[in-house]
Amino acid sequence: MKNNLIFNYSLRREDKESQNNHSSIVVWFFGLSGSGKSTLCNSIEKSLFLKKINTVILDGDTLRNGLNNDLNFSEEDRNENIRRVSETSKILLNNGVVTLCSFITPLEKNRDLVNSIIGRENILWVFVDTPLDICSKRDTKGLYKLAEKGEIDQFTGVSSLFENPSNVDFISDYKENIKHVTEILSNLILKKIHLNDR
Repeated sequence: MKNNLIFNYSLRREDKESQNNHSSIVVWFFGLSGSGKSTLCNSIEKSLFLKKINTVILDGDTLRNGLNNDLNFSEEDRNENIRRVSETSKILLNNGVVTLCSFITPLEKNRDLVNSIIGRENILWVFVDTPLDICSKRDTKGLYKLAEKGEIDQFTGVSSLFENPSNVDFISDYKENIKHVTEILSNLILKKIHLNDR
């Protein structure tokens, strides 16, 4: 019954991609809090912007202050957070946009959910692989200290599990220069969206 209520719009994803002169894709940055996800995501967007690529960033902190402000950090709510972001990303994907997502996405089942909603073929998974001790030392928001004191429940890496991924497209090593990583990853994205073929 639900499918019968969906309006059939005239313009397709392919039409919008053609006008943009590039295909759409979801680039999903994930890793521990403080790993550098948002920093890399921001750097990639600036690089793509200079290439006239239409992008949107969906960031965990921003969405939890708006669209997902009714959710806490229980496992159920984290899963719902990821589900909503995935559905939003799918809408943007179908509108020809390169969507850059920055979310911890700690469990393999969370990543499986993303794949099931968006389609694995539409996602470029980027694991920002920064060890817990380095993330804790950075701790620009003071979250790790609060978690270690027990003032934050269900904090990934301290009181909640982060599962290393088994299936990723790109791994960003925290030891590498961000300009170097940005150049390599930007080129990979450009290849995926077929910009150089047009």
